[in-house]
Amino acid sequence: MKENQKTEWKESWRDDYLRWVCGFANAEGGTLVIGRNDRGQAVGVANAARLLEEIPNKVRDVLGIMVDVNLVVEGGKELLEIRVDPYPNPISYKGEFHFRSGSTKQELKGAALSHFC
Repeated sequence: MKENQKTEWKESWRDDYLRWVCGFANAEGGTLVIGRNDRGQAVGVANAARLLEEIPNKVRDVLGIMVDVNLVVEGGKELLEIRVDPYPNPISYKGEFHFRSGSTKQELKGAALSHFC
């Protein structure tokens, strides 16, 4: 299992990852998994119950979209899967437009942003 166009792994949650959610929404959609390291191993996430409430609210308040946040248990460790649908309109994170390309998140600027919007 590897990260790809539709999958990104992070060991723990940071609000900065709203940029990744934005990137998925502006591309083909995808899943951000919290509690998995870069090698794909489940490491678990602290405060999963709290994050199950906080993440959907932050996504709604900052990005203006809705996502599915699901608790998954793997090898006795709790992981969160944030499933993001593609959106037909450009989604911004605090005025920045991000896009998922391959296994990277790109900030759209200049001509790329003009072409996208």
